[in-house]
Amino acid sequence: MINKYNFTIFFSASLLLLGAISGSFDLIQSADALKGQGVPSSQYGSDTKGIVCGDKLCSEVEQPEKKEAKKIEKKEQVKTEKKESEKKKLDDKASSEKARYDELSLPPRTIKTGTITSVQDPGQGHESHQLAIILPPSEKVYRGMFTYVASENVQLVALHGPLKQGEDKGQAIWSPDGKTKYALTFVPRDAQAGTWQFAGNALAVHSMNEEPFSVSYSVAYRERTLTDTVKSETITSVQDPGQGHENHQLAIILPPRPYAYFGTLGFSASEDVQLVALHGPLQPGQSAHGQAIWSPDGKTFYALTFVDKESAMGTWQFTGNAVALHTMKDTPFTVSYSVATGQ
Repeated sequence: MINKYNFTIFFSASLLLLGAISGSFDLIQSADALKGQGVPSSQYGSDTKGIVCGDKLCSEVEQPEKKEAKKIEKKEQVKTEKKESEKKKLDDKASSEKARYDELSLPPRTIKTGTITSVQDPGQGHESHQLAIILPPSEKVYRGMFTYVASENVQLVALHGPLKQGEDKGQAIWSPDGKTKYALTFVPRDAQAGTWQFAGNALAVHSMNEEPFSVSYSVAYRERTLTDTVKSETITSVQDPGQGHENHQLAIILPPRPYAYFGTLGFSASEDVQLVALHGPLQPGQSAHGQAIWSPDGKTFYALTFVDKESAMGTWQFTGNAVALHTMKDTPFTVSYSVATGQ
């Protein structure tokens, strides 16, 4: 009887133990199932780089808050760039309006018509020549248009100066006494009639003959006081700062500005020079359209007008955001010039 009772107790205990083990396996399986359904893992960082989230690695999936932060940052950048662009436009407009006001406040234009007879040229070395002075030397800059008809073929003359001590460095010179010196722009038209846009400190008509000539003319001009855009001076060129032009020389007459200059340049240089006008700066992408380009840094680009006059002197009616004289040599040159902008 006792053995039967002990067997019953042992059998019941075995059943209880088996049930407990079975229950533990069920719990383990449930835990694994829950873990697979998205229970947060204790793994993070490089330990999760291989885990797949949809069609990408979880490490490649950008968090929503990061996306939103980038969107906000981009919007702020666009706003800043827009404000800077609008400010630049306003500044450029204000500068342009000031320049326009300055042009409207120019001195009145003078118009003269006359007929004169030449006299012996008073310039040293020109004693056998004839000269008819149209506008006498002035500290201001004459700028205008001259139309003439003469009794023989003549040349046109503009003077720049007087030069300061030591400024005569190879450019053509005219001097009445060997002390007061002017740079000379000499235009050998060798024609009896014509029209000339000029800028200088004096204007005359010249002949290389000894006999006097007569000339009838009309001239319209303004006599301008010196400013940043009305100048009469002598300068020496420097190394061209443009990329690809490092072996060239450049003499900047009017520096770059956002709105264009319009004017007349008269010059006399120590060697043959080329004329340069810049247009810009260009907008992004515009520099790739095939036109000649000038850039000081590879970031700011200007379109380049390059005129090879193959002459050391002359006049130029120009428009552009900058104006300069240029040579393809690596040695400096000297240029004396008169320039005046505006109407």
